[in-house]
Amino acid sequence: MREYTIAAIPGDGIGTEVIAAGLKALEVLAGRDRGFKLKVEHFPWSSDYYKKHGHYIPDGGLDKLKKFDAIFFGAVGAPDVPDHVSLWGLRLPICQGFDQYANVRPARVLPGVTSPLKGGDKIDWVIIRENSEGEYSGSGGRVHKGLPEELATETSVFTRNGVARIHRFAFELARKRSRKHLTLVTKSNAQRHGMVMWDEIFYEVAKDFPEVETQRILVDAMTTLMVGKPWSLDVAVATNLHADILSDLAAALSGSLGIAPTANLNPERKFPSMFEPIHGSAFDITGKGIANPIATFWTAVMMLEHLGEKEAGARLMKAIETVTAKKIHTPDLGGEATTEIVTSAVCDAI
Repeated sequence: MREYTIAAIPGDGIGTEVIAAGLKALEVLAGRDRGFKLKVEHFPWSSDYYKKHGHYIPDGGLDKLKKFDAIFFGAVGAPDVPDHVSLWGLRLPICQGFDQYANVRPARVLPGVTSPLKGGDKIDWVIIRENSEGEYSGSGGRVHKGLPEELATETSVFTRNGVARIHRFAFELARKRSRKHLTLVTKSNAQRHGMVMWDEIFYEVAKDFPEVETQRILVDAMTTLMVGKPWSLDVAVATNLHADILSDLAAALSGSLGIAPTANLNPERKFPSMFEPIHGSAFDITGKGIANPIATFWTAVMMLEHLGEKEAGARLMKAIETVTAKKIHTPDLGGEATTEIVTSAVCDAI
């Protein structure tokens, strides 16, 4: 029997609730599949852990994570911890430390889910986010804090290697899809150095993929295209910041942030990849039992596919769609179901 080691990091807020639901569904799936099993180890790294110990990840933490086949991540962020502290304390050290440079965010309106957008049922996108550099490289600093002369810089970093590999990843994905269409998202009209190089390298890589149709669009125009002509898009590649924003818009147009999954991939598999729902810690609903676990289930599908368990992933995806088609929805989708009810329904449908 195939065995995979999974590092579970529930983190903060509803992350603990949805990861518990996701692990329950995976346990049921493995039991019925009988072809694989998961060995899960839980890590208590969270904002509570940070407030107690002064750090999110203890010394040697990444070395320990490195041994796992995949990381199943909930959310990070707490009302009493500055966002830049929590993000740079937990999630980004994992993404950057394990060179998870390809952030993959699919968006699709699931059966039984209503898009707020006219024509939203045509949404079937994958947004590829450069996940290791760009606007979130961490390059910059502050001096003369608190004085009138205070200065802060935030430098976007674009390297030829980093840009080329994410474009190539996006082309490879687009080539596998039926439409074979890839949108380059840019802002090179205003950002005339790094983003111009971003564009130029895209077209260099495009020469190796003549079967893929391409278009170039400014990021502000991309938002109007997503809303006005959703059927015109397929795969899109964007920088760290741009894709961060666009993928949240894609999730909202698909019905809710509560259904949107993410994979942070190290495509070369030198390090484990990390899989997480995109909705964040959502402290406004934490503890109420109404967090939507669908995003976590779909994230689990992506994790299974990455591990090579495509049939199991397809089985879980079918169960998800069976439940959403019956409109067993949490409040974010207009329903009254609890996290537990949706989880039980998905487990029954597996």
